[in-house]
Amino acid sequence: MCLFLDWNPTATSISVGLSDGSVSITTLAESKIEKLQEWKAHDFELWTTCFDIHQPQLVYTGSDDCKFSCWDMRDNPSGMVFQNSKVHKMGVCCIAKSPTDPNTLLTGSYDESLRVWDLRCISRPVNETSVCLGGGVWRIKHHPFVSGLVLAACMHNGFAIVKIGDEKPEVVEAYSQHGSLAYGADWQRAKLLPGGSTIVATCSFYDRLLRVWRPKSDFCCI
Repeated sequence: MCLFLDWNPTATSISVGLSDGSVSITTLAESKIEKLQEWKAHDFELWTTCFDIHQPQLVYTGSDDCKFSCWDMRDNPSGMVFQNSKVHKMGVCCIAKSPTDPNTLLTGSYDESLRVWDLRCISRPVNETSVCLGGGVWRIKHHPFVSGLVLAACMHNGFAIVKIGDEKPEVVEAYSQHGSLAYGADWQRAKLLPGGSTIVATCSFYDRLLRVWRPKSDFCCI
């Protein structure tokens, strides 16, 4: 089964996470999908994969085996750059590279923690900084215009807007108007509204519910 996919920065290829722990790199050629590479990356389901938007030859993967890995596609099959298996206490659900800071990357896990990584020291999170969001962190979306602000879908604990900065990550707003697993979330890709706000869309699993709402936070002051 295909569990997750991510476009590379130039939208010329796709990384696909598979249920057998493999990752596949595919491309679209004359309306035909072609597989460029595929390799066994993890022992269990590969929940997430992510191209490095600053170094597109690198692909990150996270799995139910609690491991977080990086691969270099200049090798064939891709060679491992690093693998961390000590920090996440449960499966790695999502990975999000900062669009503004090439050294910062976030991971979310079933262990309820959102973690900040410094790619210059990948053996552990930056100063061990993490924040418990009270539910499995299934998705992370960076704000399109406000640096260091992310939206997280927290499965059993609704949704959270988190400030990522030099200090410990901080929840600045929570949203709990869904009655089921919080699975999908994204920001409106438009300029901030008056007051520094924007529009958010969130969705939940069993009740098949989509909500569109405006955060109360004034992002201009964050």
